[in-house]
Amino acid sequence: MDNSTLRSFGELLTIMNELREKCPWDRKQTLESLRHLTIEETYELADAIIDNDLDEIKKELGDLLLHIVFYAKIGEEKGAFSIKDVMDSLNEKLIRRHPHIYGDTLAENEEKVKENWEKIKLKEGRKKRVLQGVPKTLPALVKAYRIQDKARGVGFDWEKPHQVWDKVQEELQELKDEIESGASKQKIEEEYGDLLFALINYARFIDVNPENALERTNKKFISRFEYLEEQTNKANKDMHKMSLDEMDVFWNEAKKKERE
Repeated sequence: MDNSTLRSFGELLTIMNELREKCPWDRKQTLESLRHLTIEETYELADAIIDNDLDEIKKELGDLLLHIVFYAKIGEEKGAFSIKDVMDSLNEKLIRRHPHIYGDTLAENEEKVKENWEKIKLKEGRKKRVLQGVPKTLPALVKAYRIQDKARGVGFDWEKPHQVWDKVQEELQELKDEIESGASKQKIEEEYGDLLFALINYARFIDVNPENALERTNKKFISRFEYLEEQTNKANKDMHKMSLDEMDVFWNEAKKKERE
């Protein structure tokens, strides 16, 4: 790290100290009050990444860095930890969990690295179970992906993509059967969840992040729907009175524009 980077980080710490001392809003904040703001900033960073907006990514990373420094400042005031303690702990963990770099362990590919990582975490003793490290408050889709990824880290996984695809087909048929048999809402919901879980599992095998894929589809739908609204307004039509075929004309125009 060059001297200018160190100076910039030192300046950030100085600014944080001054804000904590002099600004009424900053002085009032606690670990708990910052929590929801940190979650919001994380989602804003995720949006910028999906948009591939590098300038916005830079800004959102700055906002998250501010939160990290803020939490460390509060920790220091409580006599619990400082920003140095945070960095020292991180450095030690990274070295400990990368024995293929800082030790004599071999890891010839990414999967072996992840497998070693999970084994080391269990040996550290803070978390006794493999899935214990998955945050309870994660959105369900992200949580399912992390659960499957962690299980894979200890060898509990399918071997071939076609096996997972067969499972998707099996779950789809089970859902169809329950719907056609007039099963309870609870049973249908259970089978629907199994199908989603299987699809998320398959996404890993075709190297697709399901959260990113779904968000891109969300953005695509929003863009097309907004085009539909704009063209409907220009034509002085009321969407509530239009047929689906009429709306499909504008919808297909939007799809065509995306390809141009």
